[in-house]
Amino acid sequence: MDGTVLVADDDRTIRTVLTQALTRAGCKVHATSSLTTLMRWVGEGKGDVVISDVMMPDGNGLELLPKIAADRPGLPVIVISAQNTIMTAIQAAEAKAYDYLPKPFDLPDLMKRTARALESSKQSAPAARAAITDEVERPDELPLVGRTEGMQALYRLIARVMNTDLPVLISGESGTGKSLIAKAIHDFSDRRNMPFITITAGDLQDIEGPARVLARAKGGTIMIDEIGDIPAEIQARIVRMMDSPGDSTPRFMATTQRDLTSAMDKGEMRQDLYYRLSGAALNVPALRERVDDILLLAEHFLARAEREGAPKRVLSKDALELMRVYSWPGNVRQLENAVRRLVLTARTDEITRAEVDSVFGNQPEVEPALGGQADTEKLSAAVARHLRRYFDLHGNMLPPPGLHARILREIETPLIEISLEATGGNQAKCADLLGINRNTLRKKVTDLDIRVTRRRKLM
Repeated sequence: MDGTVLVADDDRTIRTVLTQALTRAGCKVHATSSLTTLMRWVGEGKGDVVISDVMMPDGNGLELLPKIAADRPGLPVIVISAQNTIMTAIQAAEAKAYDYLPKPFDLPDLMKRTARALESSKQSAPAARAAITDEVERPDELPLVGRTEGMQALYRLIARVMNTDLPVLISGESGTGKSLIAKAIHDFSDRRNMPFITITAGDLQDIEGPARVLARAKGGTIMIDEIGDIPAEIQARIVRMMDSPGDSTPRFMATTQRDLTSAMDKGEMRQDLYYRLSGAALNVPALRERVDDILLLAEHFLARAEREGAPKRVLSKDALELMRVYSWPGNVRQLENAVRRLVLTARTDEITRAEVDSVFGNQPEVEPALGGQADTEKLSAAVARHLRRYFDLHGNMLPPPGLHARILREIETPLIEISLEATGGNQAKCADLLGINRNTLRKKVTDLDIRVTRRRKLM
């Protein structure tokens, strides 16, 4: 790499790591813990790329992006942030950031993005970037929280398609937040001041249904709920409605729990409708595929309940561990309902493992609905489906390096945790069950930071 990089972060360790890595790569680096200093450097014409944190002691890095664009049109800014929510990704996109990465970031990945930004800075002619001037309410109630790679990739993809006219197809199991994502895309898009309407098959039953829907939308967004469950006759009306929208063309979005490619093979989904709707395909991971986000989500729901007047509650470590190993067939919606119940029933400020166990014992059994394959699908097929979705979420970019080790860790950790749970924490029995040496198991438990709790199994 060749160029000068301006780094702004109040974490000394991050400044040091980035300075050393970029210097070794051939860059000149100016690092600071102050946005004021960063803006002075930008005003002086220094730097070919900026890497900036969001929350700094003297301000918000995102709020300075319009000024950087005005002072130095075309200067790429890479935003890094520990605020791992969809809102940060959306705000970064709206402020015309060149790229956005959550903390903790993958250093080789950031280096690749910086190299692309430097190349872009050299090749592209400076062009002024318009800042968004109309204010939009920024609700912090959206439970679209997550720092796992799958969720962060989803956030970046949402930010990219947000201000396009592409139809959006959002798939995922019940309770993953598909409708929330559709509403978020609308609320932070250029159509934000137009209507957002959700329709089902009932809205299109008669021949005048499409006309009424288009009249209600007024060029805003039409979200079709559970498109895979809509009869073929009404699917044909949706196709005609999309092809002849009238004077004010709305944006179309749809949600589905079903595997629509399988539905097409069975003749239950029209191919022409599927291809019209899947201009941008978003898949929302199930909660069991993002267990590292459970604590973030639980804390989000606990804080919301407190704001609504409920007592302040915290989860004990044992309670959180039980929540991590639970299968969550009802996904984020089930987690939210469980947390709300725990807030009301907990006897003290700290929610115990026994209280969590009691609530889970009364949870309804809900089978995952996507594709209807939960009981029959082979593990290899499930893994292949997950990996294809993981690659698809990165669009035309490759995932960060080290994929093999990350995937093995994703599989190995729950395998050992569940095996330990099944053997009551007896490592000798667990090693025998897994078919590995006991010392090997101990090392893996340490390396993977797995909590071992000895208890008597009632079985």
